[in-house]
Amino acid sequence: MGSMDIRDLRARVENINALPTIPGVLKRLLGVIENPGVSLNEISNFISNDPALTTKVLKMVNSPIYGFPGRISSVNQAVILLGLNVVKGLLLGVSVFELMQKTMIGLWEHSLGCAIAARLIAEKKGLKEPEEASIDGLLHDIGKVLLILQFPEEYEEAMRDADIGNLSIYGAERAHFGTTHASVGSWMAQKWRFPQKLVDVIEYHHKPHLSKNAPVESAIVHLADILVRARGFGFAGDHTLMAVNPESWQMLDLSEADLRDILGALEESLEMTEELSL
Repeated sequence: MGSMDIRDLRARVENINALPTIPGVLKRLLGVIENPGVSLNEISNFISNDPALTTKVLKMVNSPIYGFPGRISSVNQAVILLGLNVVKGLLLGVSVFELMQKTMIGLWEHSLGCAIAARLIAEKKGLKEPEEASIDGLLHDIGKVLLILQFPEEYEEAMRDADIGNLSIYGAERAHFGTTHASVGSWMAQKWRFPQKLVDVIEYHHKPHLSKNAPVESAIVHLADILVRARGFGFAGDHTLMAVNPESWQMLDLSEADLRDILGALEESLEMTEELSL
């Protein structure tokens, strides 16, 4: 597998919606979000025409992941509050929920935990749109789902190697595929026309110091990933814990009191999130 041409691998991943295992709603959604001219109204109608999707979206926007003070009772209200890019990311997140549950047990919980932690860190740093950090956290590992869907046996081998050798799944993926979930996720984020900042966060959440377009956001998700792994919430494909990148740590410049606040709020939100079943 390691000798597979990266261009062939990328072509197969980018053609993911041709797989028979992709749910119909996700196929239709990918068609919508790949349209460069899609409007908020079209997105809103797409959600409203699917009662199950409507329920999932409203559950998510009223959960601790977003932290809106009042209850959001309609899709239109959610779409207006969150904006096009956040709604696109949220839709993708809830649409891959079942796939995450089936492909890697614990990955959905890990992603939710990262979404909350990223928002809390973004709020502490005074970012203007902390809900965008939630989407960064929710989707940072989307490449794992894509690799598992297209190469299930090979990915299982990579996870087994990571487990036996006490390796990171990131390293095991590179050995098996010649690339990682970070790059695979960023290819698709580009194809789905997500903002360049989100593409960067997905690509560089393991190496945030290399991000040119979103160094702060990449550092936030990098730290959120480590905090959630250290807390033992969910499962991200291995049992290792990477060190915090020193440059990113310096950039975030969080005090001990900041960290205590973030960890306290994270713990409270995680308890509430355990009850969040889509």
